[in-house]
Amino acid sequence: MAEVAVVILNWNGADLLEKFLPPLVKSADPCMAEIWIADNGSSDRSPDLVRTGFPSVKWIALGKNYGFAGGYNRALERINARYFVLLNSDVEVTPGWLEPLYRMVSDHPRVGACMPKIRSWHHKKQFEHAGAAGGFLDKYGYPFCRGRIFNSIETDEGQFDRDSDVFWATGACLMVRADLYRESGGLDPFFFAHMEEIDLCWRIKNMGYTVKYCHDSVVYHVGGGTLPAKDHMKTYLNFRNNIILLYKNLPSGRLIPVLFPRFILDFISLFQFLFRFELHNMVAVAGAYYFLLGHIRSIRRLRRQNLEICSPATHPEIYPGSIVYKFYILGIRRFNDLQFNI
Repeated sequence: MAEVAVVILNWNGADLLEKFLPPLVKSADPCMAEIWIADNGSSDRSPDLVRTGFPSVKWIALGKNYGFAGGYNRALERINARYFVLLNSDVEVTPGWLEPLYRMVSDHPRVGACMPKIRSWHHKKQFEHAGAAGGFLDKYGYPFCRGRIFNSIETDEGQFDRDSDVFWATGACLMVRADLYRESGGLDPFFFAHMEEIDLCWRIKNMGYTVKYCHDSVVYHVGGGTLPAKDHMKTYLNFRNNIILLYKNLPSGRLIPVLFPRFILDFISLFQFLFRFELHNMVAVAGAYYFLLGHIRSIRRLRRQNLEICSPATHPEIYPGSIVYKFYILGIRRFNDLQFNI
């Protein structure tokens, strides 16, 4: 059994593998870590590239594209390791990035998952949108990060140079205990894309483990940044999956107090899109709620399955205020200005 399996999910990503595999292979101690590529049915030159250029990298052919959650779940079933690292193909690692993450989980039995500091590959001194220095939710379920609130991204000035508990760790680079990944049910394919890692981390926390940010480990993520103006599928998935996330994981006593205001906020967003003539985004929000209404039974089943695994609880890493109010009304753009003592 390997101590650590670093697993990249690939789909037609030969150019990214060519760019980012060399520093990863160079940084990995073969006595501790194995590197795996799980391929979602690529039709490009990825298989030949890895086979001929990176003989130490192990290859899993999944046969077709199962998406992010489905692909990882199928791949990790085949890998025997004590710890998994889910690593995006567009992440550039730095020398010594893996050891601090490994020490954090191996030295602390109640740490279920952890993540490094995520900086932007395009702007090396800035945090990256998808993860930054650790993720949180506000009381209505809106995600944000240390170093990134909505589309406001901070420069890394050392303001988050301490290890700390977070609510969620980004799927761009996520270390998790292998036995806990399996026990928790892994990533939920029902989400299709977006917020699967938040859902996983919430289950891990509800099982009594912590999720940590490790500031001594740094990686650079190409990422996508803010939502592209014409990518309305992301709008649809973000609104849809956020409600599923809340319903699956909230304690029973918090469902109505959280979901009712959240429905109101979402419909305010719908009308804002209408008034700004962003009709595709308006339709995306409406489509998200149409999906939710049509799949109530399936979503209830997901919650029942969750309750069999863990007991929903309150967590101090959930911000007690509204990040929407603080950002859009009060103009707060930096995490430390929230006075969120976590």
